[in-house]
Amino acid sequence: MSSDFGKTLRVGVFGESHGAAIGVTVDGLPAGERIDMDELQTFLDRRRPGKNPLSTARRETDVPEFLSGLRDGVTCGTPLCAVIHNSDQHSADYAELADKPRPSHADYTAWVKWRGQADMRGGGHFSGRLTAPLCVAGGIAGQILARRGIFVGAHLAAVGTEEDETFPLHPTDELFRAVAAKPFPTLSDAAGERMQRVILDAREAQDSVGGIIECAAIGLPAGVGEPMFDGVENRLAAALFGIPAVKGVEFGAGFGSARLRGSENNDALRVENGRVVTETNRAGGILGGITNGMPLTLRVGIKPTPSIGQKQKTVSLSRMENTELTVHGRHDPCIAHRAVPVVEAVTACVLLDLLLEEQYGAF
Repeated sequence: MSSDFGKTLRVGVFGESHGAAIGVTVDGLPAGERIDMDELQTFLDRRRPGKNPLSTARRETDVPEFLSGLRDGVTCGTPLCAVIHNSDQHSADYAELADKPRPSHADYTAWVKWRGQADMRGGGHFSGRLTAPLCVAGGIAGQILARRGIFVGAHLAAVGTEEDETFPLHPTDELFRAVAAKPFPTLSDAAGERMQRVILDAREAQDSVGGIIECAAIGLPAGVGEPMFDGVENRLAAALFGIPAVKGVEFGAGFGSARLRGSENNDALRVENGRVVTETNRAGGILGGITNGMPLTLRVGIKPTPSIGQKQKTVSLSRMENTELTVHGRHDPCIAHRAVPVVEAVTACVLLDLLLEEQYGAF
C-alpha cells in the first residue's frame, strides 16, 4: 500500500481514524539533529481538532510518542517511528456507512478495492486524521531546514468566494511565524473574519465549504531538482495530492498564466547583490523542474468536506439499490484552515528529501 513518499527521506503514515493509534515512520533523517519538542507540539496543535466551532468537535491531544530514531531529543540516524494514540472515537456514528457509502468520499472505492474489508470508521486510512502524524514528520523536517536558512510557511488564501491577500514577492520567516501564531491563519484579519462567517454559515446549513491554501518556501538555493519527470513540481505535487481532500495543485501563477501573453507572464531577469533574481515570480521559483533561487510558491485546492448533515442520495451495497443517507457524527464544516500546517509539513518533507538527495550545504 503506497502510503509513503520520498527517495532519500522516506516518510510513511499508518493507522486508521478509529484504530488504537496512528503513526509515522521517517527513514533517512540525518543524525545529530536536535528536535525542539515544544516547537514540534506547537506545530501539531495548529491542526489539532476540537478547538473551536470552525472544526470537528472530536477532541484529541495529538501528543506523539517516539518509539525509535530519537535519543534525548536528538536524531540517531536510524528510522524514526512515532505514534499518536486515538482517544475520542465515536465509531457507532459510522455503522450505517458500512452499507451506504458517503457521496464524494472514499467509502465506495475502498469497498471495491478491498472487497468490503477496509476499516472505514471515521474515514479509516483515508481520514484527515492521518495528517496528524504527517505533521510530526513535517515539523521535524521544518526544524532541520530552518537551521540551513530555509523556511516554509502558508496561509489560507480563500474559503468559498472570500479571498485573503497574497504573499509578497519576498515573504519572510517573520511573516510565516506571525501567520502561524494566529488562531485563524490568514494574512488579513478582516479577510479571516469573513472566511469564518462563511464556514459558520455552512455549519448552520448542515453543509460544508472548501478553500485554497498558498504556501511558500524561502532560502532555497538555485539548481535543486531535475528536468522532465522528476522535477521539484513533480515531487511536490505527488506528495501534496496525498493529503486528503486535495483536488488541485498549481505553482506560481499556475492556471492563471494560461490566460496571459508571454510578455505578461515572463519574469524579467536582473543581477542584484551579485546574484541573478527575477523582478516578478510568476514561475513560482521553479523553471524546467529546477529551482531558480526565488521563493518557491504553490497553491493547493481543498474540496468541501464530503460528510455533511443534509440528506444525500447514495446506494445500499448489500441490496444494490438506490437509497438515501444522512451522515451523523462530528465533522468539519471546512477543513482548509486546519490543512494549512499540513501543506507546510508535506512541502518541508519534500524539500528536505530533495536537498538530502543532492547533498546541499551541511547535509
